[in-house]
Amino acid sequence: MPVSEFSAYVAIDWADQQHCWRLADAEGTHRDHGDLRHTPEAIDTWVAGLLARFPEGLVAVCLEQSRGGLVFQLGKYARLVIFPVHPAAIASFRQAFFPSGAKGDPGDTALLLELLLHHRHHLRRLDPDTPETRLLGMLIELRRRLVDERTRQSNRLTAWLKMYYPQPLDWIDNIDAPLGCDFLQRWPTLQQLQRAKPETVERFFREHNSRSETRIRERIQAIGSAVAAVHDTALLEAGAAATDALVTLLKALNATIGALDQRIAALPKHPEADLFAGLPGAGPVLLPRLIVAFGTRRERFQSASELAAFSGIAPVTKQSGKSKSVQFRRACPAFLRQTLHEFAAHSVAKSTWARQFYDRQRQRGKRHHAAVRSLAFKWVRILFRCWKDRTPYDEARYLESLARRQGPKDQGQDLLTAERDSALRFADDRTAE
Repeated sequence: MPVSEFSAYVAIDWADQQHCWRLADAEGTHRDHGDLRHTPEAIDTWVAGLLARFPEGLVAVCLEQSRGGLVFQLGKYARLVIFPVHPAAIASFRQAFFPSGAKGDPGDTALLLELLLHHRHHLRRLDPDTPETRLLGMLIELRRRLVDERTRQSNRLTAWLKMYYPQPLDWIDNIDAPLGCDFLQRWPTLQQLQRAKPETVERFFREHNSRSETRIRERIQAIGSAVAAVHDTALLEAGAAATDALVTLLKALNATIGALDQRIAALPKHPEADLFAGLPGAGPVLLPRLIVAFGTRRERFQSASELAAFSGIAPVTKQSGKSKSVQFRRACPAFLRQTLHEFAAHSVAKSTWARQFYDRQRQRGKRHHAAVRSLAFKWVRILFRCWKDRTPYDEARYLESLARRQGPKDQGQDLLTAERDSALRFADDRTAE
Protein backbone atom coordinates (compact mmCIF):
# COMPACT_ATOMS: atom_id res chain seq x y z
CA MET A 1 0.00 0.00 0.00
CA PRO A 2 1.60 3.32 -1.00
CA VAL A 3 2.50 5.72 1.79
CA SER A 4 0.92 8.67 -0.06
CA GLU A 5 -2.52 7.08 0.21
CA PHE A 6 -2.89 8.45 3.75
CA SER A 7 -2.31 11.97 4.98
CA ALA A 8 -2.17 10.89 8.63
CA TYR A 9 -2.00 7.81 10.83
CA VAL A 10 -3.91 7.43 14.10
CA ALA A 11 -3.77 4.68 16.73
CA ILE A 12 -6.44 4.38 19.41
CA ASP A 13 -6.27 2.23 22.52
CA TRP A 14 -9.99 1.97 23.23
CA ALA A 15 -11.60 1.72 26.65
CA ASP A 16 -15.09 1.79 28.06
CA GLN A 17 -15.13 5.46 29.10
CA GLN A 18 -12.06 7.16 27.65
CA HIS A 19 -9.70 6.29 24.79
CA CYS A 20 -6.02 7.03 24.44
CA TRP A 21 -4.90 8.12 20.95
CA ARG A 22 -1.63 8.87 19.18
CA LEU A 23 -1.15 10.51 15.78
CA ALA A 24 1.57 10.79 13.13
CA ASP A 25 1.59 12.77 9.89
CA ALA A 26 2.17 11.29 6.43
CA GLU A 27 5.96 11.27 6.88
CA GLY A 28 5.69 9.83 10.37
CA THR A 29 7.78 12.66 11.81
CA HIS A 30 5.32 14.95 13.58
CA ARG A 31 3.45 13.16 16.33
CA ASP A 32 0.75 14.07 18.80
CA HIS A 33 -1.28 12.29 21.47
CA GLY A 34 -4.21 12.79 23.80
CA ASP A 35 -7.36 11.32 25.33
CA LEU A 36 -10.85 10.99 23.89
CA ARG A 37 -14.08 10.58 25.83
CA HIS A 38 -16.36 7.81 24.58
CA THR A 39 -19.42 9.87 23.69
CA PRO A 40 -20.84 10.54 20.20
CA GLU A 41 -20.42 14.29 20.72
CA ALA A 42 -16.78 14.06 21.81
CA ILE A 43 -15.89 11.65 19.00
CA ASP A 44 -17.59 13.84 16.39
CA THR A 45 -15.73 16.93 17.60
CA TRP A 46 -12.41 15.08 17.64
CA VAL A 47 -12.87 13.65 14.13
CA ALA A 48 -13.93 17.06 12.79
CA GLY A 49 -10.72 18.58 14.16
CA LEU A 50 -8.65 15.72 12.76
CA LEU A 51 -10.11 16.07 9.25
CA ALA A 52 -9.72 19.86 9.37
CA ARG A 53 -6.06 19.42 10.33
CA PHE A 54 -5.53 17.02 7.41
CA PRO A 55 -7.99 18.29 4.76
CA GLU A 56 -6.73 16.12 1.91
CA GLY A 57 -6.47 12.38 1.50
CA LEU A 58 -7.51 9.52 3.78
CA VAL A 59 -6.67 9.01 7.44
CA ALA A 60 -5.65 5.54 8.62
CA VAL A 61 -7.00 4.54 12.03
CA CYS A 62 -5.70 1.50 13.88
CA LEU A 63 -7.41 0.07 16.94
CA GLU A 64 -7.60 -3.20 18.83
CA GLN A 65 -11.23 -3.85 17.93
CA SER A 66 -12.98 -5.23 14.85
CA ARG A 67 -16.51 -4.43 15.98
CA GLY A 68 -18.08 -2.47 18.76
CA GLY A 69 -19.24 1.00 19.60
CA LEU A 70 -16.06 2.84 18.66
CA VAL A 71 -15.64 1.03 15.33
CA PHE A 72 -19.21 1.71 14.30
CA GLN A 73 -19.03 5.36 15.33
CA LEU A 74 -15.80 5.91 13.40
CA GLY A 75 -17.20 4.00 10.43
CA LYS A 76 -19.61 6.78 9.53
CA TYR A 77 -16.75 9.05 8.43
CA ALA A 78 -15.89 8.35 4.79
CA ARG A 79 -12.28 9.59 5.01
CA LEU A 80 -11.35 7.32 7.91
CA VAL A 81 -9.92 3.93 6.93
CA ILE A 82 -10.01 1.52 9.87
CA PHE A 83 -7.40 -1.19 10.41
CA PRO A 84 -8.55 -3.56 13.19
CA VAL A 85 -5.80 -5.42 15.05
CA HIS A 86 -6.32 -8.77 16.73
CA PRO A 87 -5.61 -8.63 20.49
CA ALA A 88 -3.19 -11.56 20.17
CA ALA A 89 -1.18 -9.64 17.55
CA ILE A 90 -0.66 -6.56 19.72
CA ALA A 91 0.05 -8.78 22.74
CA SER A 92 2.86 -10.53 20.85
CA PHE A 93 4.12 -7.18 19.54
CA ARG A 94 4.21 -5.85 23.10
CA GLN A 95 6.03 -8.94 24.35
CA ALA A 96 8.73 -8.45 21.69
CA PHE A 97 9.47 -4.89 22.85
CA PHE A 98 8.70 -5.27 26.55
CA PRO A 99 9.74 -8.77 27.70
CA SER A 100 9.20 -7.68 31.31
CA GLY A 101 5.45 -7.68 30.74
CA ALA A 102 5.01 -3.94 31.37
CA LYS A 103 1.72 -2.65 30.00
CA GLY A 104 -0.09 0.69 29.84
CA ASP A 105 -2.51 2.55 27.60
CA PRO A 106 0.03 5.12 26.28
CA GLY A 107 2.52 2.35 25.57
CA ASP A 108 -0.05 0.20 23.78
CA THR A 109 -1.12 3.19 21.69
CA ALA A 110 2.48 3.81 20.65
CA LEU A 111 2.85 0.15 19.66
CA LEU A 112 -0.36 0.30 17.63
CA LEU A 113 0.95 3.36 15.80
CA GLU A 114 4.25 1.61 15.03
CA LEU A 115 2.34 -1.37 13.75
CA LEU A 116 0.24 0.88 11.52
CA LEU A 117 3.21 2.87 10.19
CA HIS A 118 5.67 0.07 9.48
CA HIS A 119 3.68 -3.18 9.25
CA ARG A 120 0.46 -2.03 7.64
CA HIS A 121 0.78 -4.61 4.85
CA HIS A 122 0.11 -7.32 7.46
CA LEU A 123 -3.20 -5.72 8.48
CA ARG A 124 -6.54 -6.14 6.75
CA ARG A 125 -8.44 -2.90 6.32
CA LEU A 126 -12.07 -2.84 7.36
CA ASP A 127 -14.14 -2.39 4.20
CA PRO A 128 -17.82 -2.82 5.10
CA ASP A 129 -20.08 -4.77 2.76
CA THR A 130 -23.34 -3.45 1.34
CA PRO A 131 -26.03 -2.28 3.81
CA GLU A 132 -28.36 -5.19 2.95
CA THR A 133 -25.55 -7.70 3.55
CA ARG A 134 -24.58 -6.12 6.87
CA LEU A 135 -28.20 -5.98 8.03
CA LEU A 136 -28.69 -9.64 7.12
CA GLY A 137 -25.43 -10.52 8.87
CA MET A 138 -26.38 -8.76 12.09
CA LEU A 139 -29.81 -10.37 12.17
CA ILE A 140 -28.61 -13.92 11.54
CA GLU A 141 -25.80 -13.59 14.08
CA LEU A 142 -28.28 -12.27 16.64
CA ARG A 143 -30.52 -15.22 15.85
CA ARG A 144 -27.66 -17.65 16.38
CA ARG A 145 -26.80 -16.11 19.72
CA LEU A 146 -30.40 -16.45 20.83
CA VAL A 147 -30.45 -20.09 19.69
CA ASP A 148 -27.27 -20.72 21.71
CA GLU A 149 -28.87 -19.01 24.70
CA ARG A 150 -31.93 -21.23 24.30
CA THR A 151 -29.67 -24.26 24.31
CA ARG A 152 -28.01 -23.09 27.53
CA GLN A 153 -31.34 -22.53 29.26
CA SER A 154 -32.63 -25.86 27.97
CA ASN A 155 -29.60 -27.62 29.43
CA ARG A 156 -30.23 -25.93 32.78
CA LEU A 157 -33.85 -27.01 32.67
CA THR A 158 -32.82 -30.58 31.85
CA ALA A 159 -30.39 -30.60 34.78
CA TRP A 160 -33.14 -29.53 37.20
CA LEU A 161 -35.60 -32.07 35.83
CA LYS A 162 -33.08 -34.87 36.20
CA MET A 163 -32.84 -34.03 39.90
CA TYR A 164 -36.53 -33.99 40.83
CA TYR A 165 -38.82 -34.74 37.83
CA PRO A 166 -37.04 -36.71 35.07
CA GLN A 167 -40.06 -38.40 33.44
CA PRO A 168 -41.01 -35.52 31.04
CA LEU A 169 -37.62 -35.92 29.35
CA ASP A 170 -38.81 -39.37 28.18
CA TRP A 171 -42.38 -38.37 27.41
CA ILE A 172 -41.51 -35.27 25.32
CA ASP A 173 -38.89 -35.27 22.58
CA ASN A 174 -37.87 -31.58 22.75
CA ILE A 175 -38.37 -30.23 26.22
CA ASP A 176 -37.64 -26.64 25.08
CA ALA A 177 -40.28 -26.75 22.32
CA PRO A 178 -43.75 -25.20 22.89
CA LEU A 179 -45.20 -28.60 23.84
CA GLY A 180 -42.54 -29.19 26.52
CA CYS A 181 -42.69 -25.64 27.88
CA ASP A 182 -46.49 -25.62 28.16
CA PHE A 183 -46.49 -29.09 29.74
CA LEU A 184 -44.02 -28.09 32.46
CA GLN A 185 -45.67 -24.75 33.06
CA ARG A 186 -48.99 -26.48 33.67
CA TRP A 187 -47.63 -29.45 35.65
CA PRO A 188 -44.22 -28.53 37.16
CA THR A 189 -44.21 -31.60 39.46
CA LEU A 190 -45.23 -35.23 39.11
CA GLN A 191 -47.66 -34.91 42.01
CA GLN A 192 -49.58 -32.13 40.23
CA LEU A 193 -49.58 -34.09 36.99
CA GLN A 194 -50.94 -37.28 38.55
CA ARG A 195 -53.79 -35.33 40.16
CA ALA A 196 -54.98 -34.25 36.70
CA LYS A 197 -57.67 -36.31 34.96
CA PRO A 198 -56.52 -38.52 32.06
CA GLU A 199 -59.02 -36.75 29.82
CA THR A 200 -57.40 -33.40 30.65
CA VAL A 201 -53.93 -34.67 29.83
CA GLU A 202 -55.19 -36.26 26.60
CA ARG A 203 -56.88 -33.01 25.57
CA PHE A 204 -53.66 -31.12 26.29
CA PHE A 205 -51.64 -33.29 23.90
CA ARG A 206 -54.28 -33.03 21.19
CA GLU A 207 -54.36 -29.26 21.48
CA HIS A 208 -50.59 -29.27 20.94
CA ASN A 209 -50.87 -31.19 17.66
CA SER A 210 -49.93 -34.58 19.09
CA ARG A 211 -51.97 -36.80 16.75
CA SER A 212 -50.60 -40.26 17.47
CA GLU A 213 -53.21 -42.20 19.44
CA THR A 214 -50.64 -44.79 20.40
CA ARG A 215 -48.20 -42.21 21.72
CA ILE A 216 -50.91 -40.44 23.73
CA ARG A 217 -52.03 -43.71 25.36
CA GLU A 218 -48.44 -44.63 26.19
CA ARG A 219 -47.88 -41.24 27.82
CA ILE A 220 -51.07 -41.45 29.92
CA GLN A 221 -50.22 -44.99 31.06
CA ALA A 222 -46.69 -43.91 31.94
CA ILE A 223 -48.02 -40.95 33.92
CA GLY A 224 -50.33 -43.19 35.92
CA SER A 225 -47.55 -45.64 36.83
CA ALA A 226 -44.78 -43.08 37.35
CA VAL A 227 -42.95 -43.04 40.69
CA ALA A 228 -41.71 -39.82 42.25
CA ALA A 229 -37.95 -39.45 41.94
CA VAL A 230 -37.61 -37.66 45.29
CA HIS A 231 -39.70 -36.79 48.33
CA ASP A 232 -37.55 -33.90 49.52
CA THR A 233 -40.00 -31.02 49.84
CA ALA A 234 -37.22 -28.43 49.61
CA LEU A 235 -35.97 -29.85 46.31
CA LEU A 236 -39.49 -30.22 44.94
CA GLU A 237 -40.36 -26.60 45.70
CA ALA A 238 -37.05 -25.25 44.42
CA GLY A 239 -37.28 -27.45 41.33
CA ALA A 240 -40.78 -26.21 40.52
CA ALA A 241 -39.63 -22.59 40.95
CA ALA A 242 -36.57 -23.13 38.75
CA THR A 243 -38.66 -24.92 36.13
CA ASP A 244 -41.18 -22.09 36.03
CA ALA A 245 -38.42 -19.48 35.64
CA LEU A 246 -36.54 -21.40 32.95
CA VAL A 247 -39.71 -22.24 31.00
CA THR A 248 -40.62 -18.53 31.00
CA LEU A 249 -37.20 -17.72 29.54
CA LEU A 250 -37.49 -20.47 26.94
CA LYS A 251 -40.92 -19.34 25.80
CA ALA A 252 -39.64 -15.78 25.42
CA LEU A 253 -36.63 -17.01 23.45
CA ASN A 254 -38.81 -19.18 21.22
CA ALA A 255 -41.06 -16.21 20.47
CA THR A 256 -38.10 -13.90 19.78
CA ILE A 257 -36.40 -16.41 17.48
CA GLY A 258 -39.65 -16.92 15.59
CA ALA A 259 -40.07 -13.15 15.18
CA LEU A 260 -36.50 -12.87 13.93
CA ASP A 261 -37.11 -15.65 11.41
CA GLN A 262 -40.10 -13.74 10.08
CA ARG A 263 -38.10 -10.52 9.92
CA ILE A 264 -35.26 -12.19 8.03
CA ALA A 265 -37.70 -13.85 5.62
CA ALA A 266 -39.41 -10.49 5.02
CA LEU A 267 -36.18 -8.78 3.92
CA PRO A 268 -35.91 -7.94 0.20
CA LYS A 269 -34.29 -10.70 -1.81
CA HIS A 270 -30.52 -10.43 -1.55
CA PRO A 271 -28.63 -10.04 -4.87
CA GLU A 272 -26.54 -13.13 -4.05
CA ALA A 273 -29.47 -15.34 -3.02
CA ASP A 274 -29.80 -17.23 -6.31
CA LEU A 275 -26.11 -18.08 -6.23
CA PHE A 276 -26.46 -20.12 -3.02
CA ALA A 277 -30.11 -21.21 -3.18
CA GLY A 278 -29.41 -24.54 -4.90
CA LEU A 279 -26.65 -25.73 -2.59
CA PRO A 280 -27.30 -29.16 -1.04
CA GLY A 281 -28.15 -28.67 2.63
CA ALA A 282 -28.58 -24.89 2.43
CA GLY A 283 -32.04 -24.47 3.95
CA PRO A 284 -33.82 -21.31 5.08
CA VAL A 285 -31.47 -20.86 8.06
CA LEU A 286 -28.13 -21.63 6.40
CA LEU A 287 -28.84 -19.85 3.11
CA PRO A 288 -28.64 -16.30 4.54
CA ARG A 289 -25.60 -17.30 6.59
CA LEU A 290 -23.77 -18.45 3.44
CA ILE A 291 -24.72 -15.24 1.65
CA VAL A 292 -23.16 -13.20 4.46
CA ALA A 293 -20.15 -15.51 4.73
CA PHE A 294 -19.09 -14.71 1.17
CA GLY A 295 -20.67 -11.27 0.83
CA THR A 296 -20.63 -9.13 -2.30
CA ARG A 297 -17.08 -7.73 -2.27
CA ARG A 298 -15.26 -10.19 -4.50
CA GLU A 299 -11.97 -8.33 -4.24
CA ARG A 300 -11.87 -9.22 -0.55
CA PHE A 301 -10.29 -12.64 -1.18
CA GLN A 302 -7.92 -13.45 -4.03
CA SER A 303 -7.93 -17.23 -3.64
CA ALA A 304 -9.86 -20.06 -2.02
CA SER A 305 -6.85 -20.78 0.19
CA GLU A 306 -7.01 -17.23 1.55
CA LEU A 307 -10.69 -17.63 2.39
CA ALA A 308 -10.12 -21.05 3.96
CA ALA A 309 -7.37 -19.65 6.17
CA PHE A 310 -9.32 -16.53 7.14
CA SER A 311 -12.42 -18.54 8.04
CA GLY A 312 -10.47 -21.04 10.16
CA ILE A 313 -11.41 -24.02 8.01
CA ALA A 314 -7.81 -24.52 6.89
CA PRO A 315 -5.53 -25.89 9.62
CA VAL A 316 -2.31 -24.29 10.85
CA THR A 317 1.02 -25.96 10.11
CA LYS A 318 3.81 -25.54 12.67
CA GLN A 319 7.31 -26.65 11.74
CA SER A 320 10.65 -26.34 13.48
CA GLY A 321 13.59 -28.38 12.26
CA LYS A 322 12.41 -31.96 11.80
CA SER A 323 9.31 -31.40 13.91
CA LYS A 324 6.08 -30.67 12.06
CA SER A 325 2.47 -30.62 13.24
CA VAL A 326 -0.89 -29.62 11.78
CA GLN A 327 -3.25 -28.01 14.26
CA PHE A 328 -6.75 -26.60 14.50
CA ARG A 329 -6.86 -22.87 13.60
CA ARG A 330 -8.24 -20.88 16.53
CA ALA A 331 -7.63 -17.24 15.53
CA CYS A 332 -10.51 -16.65 13.11
CA PRO A 333 -14.07 -15.28 12.95
CA ALA A 334 -15.90 -17.96 14.93
CA PHE A 335 -19.32 -17.35 13.36
CA LEU A 336 -17.89 -17.61 9.83
CA ARG A 337 -16.15 -20.90 10.60
CA GLN A 338 -19.28 -22.19 12.30
CA THR A 339 -21.34 -21.33 9.21
CA LEU A 340 -19.07 -23.21 6.79
CA HIS A 341 -18.72 -26.12 9.20
CA GLU A 342 -22.48 -26.50 9.69
CA PHE A 343 -23.15 -26.21 5.96
CA ALA A 344 -20.66 -29.00 5.26
CA ALA A 345 -22.31 -31.17 7.92
CA HIS A 346 -25.78 -30.60 6.42
CA SER A 347 -24.52 -31.29 2.89
CA VAL A 348 -23.64 -34.87 3.90
CA ALA A 349 -27.34 -35.80 3.87
CA LYS A 350 -28.05 -34.04 0.55
CA SER A 351 -24.96 -34.55 -1.61
CA THR A 352 -23.76 -37.95 -2.88
CA TRP A 353 -20.10 -37.08 -3.13
CA ALA A 354 -20.15 -35.24 0.22
CA ARG A 355 -21.54 -38.34 1.95
CA GLN A 356 -18.91 -40.58 0.32
CA PHE A 357 -16.11 -38.17 1.20
CA TYR A 358 -17.28 -37.91 4.83
CA ASP A 359 -17.60 -41.69 5.19
CA ARG A 360 -14.07 -42.23 3.85
CA GLN A 361 -12.67 -39.67 6.27
CA ARG A 362 -14.36 -41.50 9.12
CA GLN A 363 -13.04 -44.83 7.89
CA ARG A 364 -9.55 -43.35 7.98
CA GLY A 365 -9.94 -42.70 11.69
CA LYS A 366 -10.98 -39.05 11.76
CA ARG A 367 -13.53 -37.96 14.30
CA HIS A 368 -16.81 -36.37 13.21
CA HIS A 369 -15.80 -32.72 13.41
CA ALA A 370 -12.40 -33.33 11.83
CA ALA A 371 -14.10 -35.12 8.92
CA VAL A 372 -16.60 -32.27 8.54
CA ARG A 373 -13.77 -29.71 8.50
CA SER A 374 -12.06 -31.65 5.71
CA LEU A 375 -15.32 -31.62 3.78
CA ALA A 376 -15.77 -27.89 4.46
CA PHE A 377 -12.27 -27.29 3.07
CA LYS A 378 -13.39 -28.90 -0.21
CA TRP A 379 -16.61 -26.93 -0.24
CA VAL A 380 -14.75 -23.64 0.22
CA ARG A 381 -12.70 -24.28 -2.91
CA ILE A 382 -15.76 -25.16 -4.97
CA LEU A 383 -17.95 -22.33 -3.70
CA PHE A 384 -15.18 -19.78 -4.00
CA ARG A 385 -14.98 -20.30 -7.77
CA CYS A 386 -18.77 -20.31 -8.11
CA TRP A 387 -18.87 -17.07 -6.10
CA LYS A 388 -16.11 -15.40 -8.10
CA ASP A 389 -17.75 -16.33 -11.41
CA ARG A 390 -21.30 -15.64 -10.17
CA THR A 391 -22.28 -19.13 -11.33
CA PRO A 392 -24.59 -21.33 -9.18
CA TYR A 393 -23.22 -24.68 -8.07
CA ASP A 394 -24.26 -27.66 -10.23
CA GLU A 395 -24.05 -31.02 -8.46
CA ALA A 396 -24.33 -33.07 -11.67
CA ARG A 397 -21.55 -31.06 -13.30
CA TYR A 398 -19.26 -31.57 -10.34
CA LEU A 399 -19.92 -35.32 -10.28
CA GLU A 400 -19.00 -35.50 -13.96
CA SER A 401 -15.79 -33.61 -13.27
CA LEU A 402 -15.04 -35.90 -10.34
CA ALA A 403 -15.58 -39.02 -12.45
CA ARG A 404 -13.22 -37.72 -15.14
CA ARG A 405 -10.43 -37.01 -12.67
CA GLN A 406 -10.55 -40.22 -10.63
CA GLY A 407 -9.12 -42.53 -13.26
CA PRO A 408 -9.14 -46.34 -13.18
CA LYS A 409 -8.95 -47.88 -9.73
CA ASP A 410 -6.45 -50.56 -10.79
CA GLN A 411 -3.80 -47.87 -11.24
CA GLY A 412 -3.78 -47.43 -7.48
CA GLN A 413 -4.75 -43.78 -7.59
CA ASP A 414 -5.76 -42.43 -4.22
CA LEU A 415 -9.41 -41.45 -4.35
CA LEU A 416 -9.13 -38.63 -1.84
CA THR A 417 -6.30 -37.07 -3.83
CA ALA A 418 -8.40 -37.37 -6.96
CA GLU A 419 -11.30 -35.63 -5.25
CA ARG A 420 -9.06 -32.84 -4.03
CA ASP A 421 -7.61 -32.33 -7.51
CA SER A 422 -11.09 -32.50 -8.99
CA ALA A 423 -12.28 -29.62 -6.81
CA LEU A 424 -9.45 -27.47 -8.15
CA ARG A 425 -9.90 -28.54 -11.79
CA PHE A 426 -13.65 -28.13 -11.55
CA ALA A 427 -12.96 -24.52 -10.62
CA ASP A 428 -10.47 -24.21 -13.49
CA ASP A 429 -13.05 -25.60 -15.95
CA ARG A 430 -15.48 -22.87 -14.96
CA THR A 431 -12.80 -20.22 -15.36
CA ALA A 432 -11.90 -21.48 -18.84
CA GLU A 433 -15.52 -21.27 -19.93
